[in-house]
Order: sequence, then C-alpha cells, then structure tokens
Amino acid sequence: MAWLVSDPRVNQELILALPRSQPGDAAALQHWLDNARRASRIDHPGLAHVVEVGEHDRWPYIAYDRGNTVTLAEKLGNKGFAPAELVPWTLQVMEGLAFAHEAGIAHHDVQTSMLLLAEGSGCRLMGLGVALPPESDSGGLPAQRRAAERDVLAMGLVMHHTLAGVAPLDLADTALVIERMPPLGREIVRLPWTGAHTIPDALRAIVNRATDRQERQRYRNARTLERALNGWLRTDGDAGGGPIMLLLDRMRAAGLLPAMPGGAARAVRLASLERERNIELSEIVIQDVGLTFELLRTVNGSKLRGALGSGNGAILTIRRAIDMIGLDGVRRAATAMRPWPGPLNEAHANDLASLIERVRLAGRVAQWLRPAGYDAEVVYLLAMLQNLGRLAVQYHFPEEAAQIRRLMLPAPPVRAGEPEDPGMSEEGASFAVLGVDIDVLGTAVARYWGLDDTVLPMLRRVPLAAPVHHADTDNDLLRLSASCANEVVDSRTVPPHHRAAFLHRVVQRYGRVLGITLQEVQLAAQGIAPHEQADEAGAARPGVHPAAHPAAQPAAHPPATRAPS
Repeated sequence: MAWLVSDPRVNQELILALPRSQPGDAAALQHWLDNARRASRIDHPGLAHVVEVGEHDRWPYIAYDRGNTVTLAEKLGNKGFAPAELVPWTLQVMEGLAFAHEAGIAHHDVQTSMLLLAEGSGCRLMGLGVALPPESDSGGLPAQRRAAERDVLAMGLVMHHTLAGVAPLDLADTALVIERMPPLGREIVRLPWTGAHTIPDALRAIVNRATDRQERQRYRNARTLERALNGWLRTDGDAGGGPIMLLLDRMRAAGLLPAMPGGAARAVRLASLERERNIELSEIVIQDVGLTFELLRTVNGSKLRGALGSGNGAILTIRRAIDMIGLDGVRRAATAMRPWPGPLNEAHANDLASLIERVRLAGRVAQWLRPAGYDAEVVYLLAMLQNLGRLAVQYHFPEEAAQIRRLMLPAPPVRAGEPEDPGMSEEGASFAVLGVDIDVLGTAVARYWGLDDTVLPMLRRVPLAAPVHHADTDNDLLRLSASCANEVVDSRTVPPHHRAAFLHRVVQRYGRVLGITLQEVQLAAQGIAPHEQADEAGAARPGVHPAAHPAAQPAAHPPATRAPS
C-alpha cells in the first residue's frame, strides 16, 4: 500500500509504503524493521531513495520523498502510454529490481502505485522490503527464486496495464491477478489487439511472455526481461543498435563462425593444391560453413568488388569467389579463422555442430528439390544463408539460443483430455529473448558483408503463415526453393505425431510452384535424394554442378547472360 502524507516536522510531503497487514507481534515487527532497513541500504538508480524506516501504532512503514514526482498509478489513464515512453522507465526499474534480487532481496508486491515517476530522472521502484514474506517462505534459495519470479510476473502485469490502458482482468492489484493465473487459477492474460497505441510485435511478444499462462515460458529472472526490453529498445530506436550492434562487434573480434573440425587438414590440403579446377576447390571450401561464409563476406565487400571490377552484382557461389581472390586468398581466409569451437564450451559446441549439420542438410535438400536449370551451388548457399541469423545467435549468444529453442517446444496438457500447449513461433521466441527477430539479425549480417537489397529478400524464409502462390522472377524461385528445403529439415524437430501433417503442409505450400510431390518431400526429410539416379553428381554433393545448360542466377547478375558466379 502507498499513502501520501505530510510531515509537519519538516513541512514535506512523503509517500509511505506499508505492508498489507500488521506484523503479528513485537518480534515480527522488529523482524520487519530489520529487513526493511537492510533493503533500504541497497542503492541503485532504479530504486527510490528511502527517507525513513519507522512504525506508528504498530504499523511499520518506509517513507520516500514526494518531491515533484507522481506514481505510475496516479499518471496512468485509460489510454495507457506509448511503448517508446514506457520501455525506458521499465528498463530503469528492471535494472534496479535485478540488482536487488542479486543482493538476495525480493519486492513481493510490485504495483503501479510502487513506481515513482519524475521529470528528467526516469522511474524508480518504491517498497523494497515493505511486503511481509509469505508464511511458507523459508528464506532459502528456492524461496528467493520463487519470489524473484513473482516480481518479474508482476512487472509484466504492470507493463500490460500501462500499454493497454486497462488493467489485466480488470484488476489493478497485481496480487489478485496472479492468484487467478496458472498455476493458481486458469485465467489467461494477453495484450489486446486494439488500443490507443500501436504495440510493435516484438514488444508484444516480450510482454506476453512475461505473463504467459505456462510458467515454463515466463522470464526466469529480472535480467532476462531487462535484456529483452533493452534489445527491443535499442533495435527499434536506433537502426543497427541493440543485439545487432553487439553481434557485429563480436563478429569483428571473433568472426561469424569458427572453422569446422578438421580445418587444419583442409588448410594443408588447400596448401597442396595449385592447378585444381575451381569446382574441386569449391568442394573443399564448402565443407566448412564458416569458411564458406568468410569467403562470401570477403568477395562481397564493396572495396574488393570495385577493385576487381565485378560490378554491382552479389557473389553467391564459391567458384566465383575463388576466381576473384585466388587460391592464396582462400588460404589466408582459412588460416585466419578461429579453430573449432572458438570460445564455446562442450555443450554449446555440440549445439552449434548439430545446427550446422541441419543447415548443410537444408542445402542438400534445396538442391534435390530445386527446379531444373537452376545452379546447385547457388541454391545450396541460399538455403544456408537463410540460417545466417540462427548460426550467428548459436555461436555468439548460445544461452539465448537455448532459451529460444526451449520457448518453441510444446508442453504437455495441464489436465487430462486437454490439447497440448503449443510452443512459441521462432519469431515470437526470438522477440521474447532478444527483442529482435532472428531473421533481422541474419539480414544485418548480410548487409554488413555488402549484399544489397536485390539479394537480401532471398535470405529470408517465407513466413509459415504466408501463402505461396507463384514466383515472378528467378530470385523468387531461388528463395522459395531454399525456404522449402529449410521447412523440410525443420520437420525433423517436430514431434513425431505431428511430422506427417507438417510435411503435408509443406507440399501444399510449395508443391505447385516447385513441382514437387509428397513422396519427394518425405524422402528429402529422411536425408534421401529423391532423384539420385538423375542428378546424383549435381545435386547430391555441394559444389558439383550440371553443365548441360546455363545456371539460373539471382537477378543481381545481368539477366541476359545469367552466368554463374
């Protein structure tokens, strides 16, 4: 509870934060005062400054200077606040709350009335140490963890109320709302789609995750919510900011990916080659996803393209890259890469290796399912490039990648006879963890390499909810081939009882455009080339290409020649 009072001793307005009930006896009162004084010593810009800790008629209180501030409850109207106004306030409070949690102190009663707004100094949280801990609170680590998770849930409800302008479940008291949400109740709290302010999809995903009906999907601690909000704010407010800027900084220091295991042997083999054809050289290079991407980055840089007179077209084959930089350039790139697994521990390295194998399989599937006449290496690389953001996140943000995978997993039904709870979409999970879509990160990396707006759309998969009707250009068809292949490979992560339906939807989406059948897709999902006898040399192995007809290339190259790059 928060009360506005006047202190006649100093002619000053104060805000008193009180517990919901009096301590039971003198010992309990003294215990409360000791805890409150300990909490008041925590100093952080996101926490309100305590003026006094005391008691009156056995009612303990913590006093704060009113000054020129107002509480969020006072300022909050039925229109709510715009996201750009709310999120900086929330970030300041979340940083203070996380600081307190790390000091072993939870709030226990986060409310809109406990957030203090001041012109020019942001928002601060009052009431730390005010609430009486639950009787079941033993004070151990599990109890502290539960209390911290409840604080984060309450902050999610405060954000919901502030963005929507309407209290969740029409209850302004977050404690009452929490009692009606799982696991205590059955009410679901989700941001409405209508309101005075437009809520960006990424921010909506963050807030909805904070109040998710599934406990396992909610934020585990204040830091994870703070990082997601900070990522959204910096990405939304500053092009190339937030996780994008952090990722690019890490890439400059450590590269996009490490060399694959066996990189030393490949480097020795490259050193022994002098007069091999570029097709044979590209076969060696393309076995290493990190080296493949490093060569694409090198040759698509504006300085190198200009120096070698390659025009404005993007380079999307390793054959063309080797033409441009020569064998010595390939050797330099190979020897400059970090050895496997870079800074990753064993578990994270295994996760990255597993993802790389899936990405390589997607490349092979794209070759198997591509329409006739399209270059095998181009479609192979495009299928890999559509996973650029996923690979970058797995290598540079492995903990966040694990969170995203966990959020995407379905959960068993809460009660017998009910359907299972579906996991989040990849986009929603990425928003909730990073504050930005994982494909946006991949696009940022490709743009940093020098790929232009002609090529960048091909590096994004077709959204699962979007229909696939036709392909107007070669670029469209190449994108669809790569996107289809990635969906086929994604079927391997789908629960077995949903896999057949998933593959059937893939055929419904892409069958007419790409001319593929359900049987071909089912074989490809098992890692079996549907047309081995017809295209074994050109499609089953990356880097070997049919020479019977010209290779269709992205429109970034002159469409009259469509010469392979």
